[in-house]
Amino acid sequence: MDISEAIAGRRAVRDYTSEPVDEATLRALIADAVQAPSAINEQPWIFTVVRDQALLDRVSVKAKALMLAATPAAALPGHAHAHAMLDDPHFQIFYHAPVLVLISATAPGPFVTEDCTLAAENLMLAAYGKGLGSCWIGLAQGYLDTPDGKAAFGLPAGCQPVAPIILGHPKSVAPPVARKAPEIHWVG
Repeated sequence: MDISEAIAGRRAVRDYTSEPVDEATLRALIADAVQAPSAINEQPWIFTVVRDQALLDRVSVKAKALMLAATPAAALPGHAHAHAMLDDPHFQIFYHAPVLVLISATAPGPFVTEDCTLAAENLMLAAYGKGLGSCWIGLAQGYLDTPDGKAAFGLPAGCQPVAPIILGHPKSVAPPVARKAPEIHWVG
């Protein structure tokens, strides 16, 4: 698959089949993720692979509660809709995807967020190339960066969770999303 095709075709997928993603595929995706550039080649990442649905359900409940308690409804993206979604006991923030890959920084540093984000994009593009769907679950980030959230996934206290990415076999193909024309400022 051409890289431009992967970039244009990748979508945030929120509806998955129950088919698991095998370990060999997950290892291949992580191998692609670590090819990302990182500041001074630090490669400051650790990959936590979670397939335990009961654990993801528990983390979802706690992450939603934290988000609702810490964020006024008017500050949430999509305001009323987002607040109602988080308040819905049946809504699971990981969309019951068969696997979550959490990319975390192994230690503090000035560019670890950028480094882990580059690895996440590689992971998502590689997943698309293998016919899988992916979605970055921003709703989980606040909780995962708490001591309780880190403990839930066995992360050392010094780790910084950056990119919670769900993966799985999509139930359907997501339609293209219109993009705004880029604003380009030419200098020289």
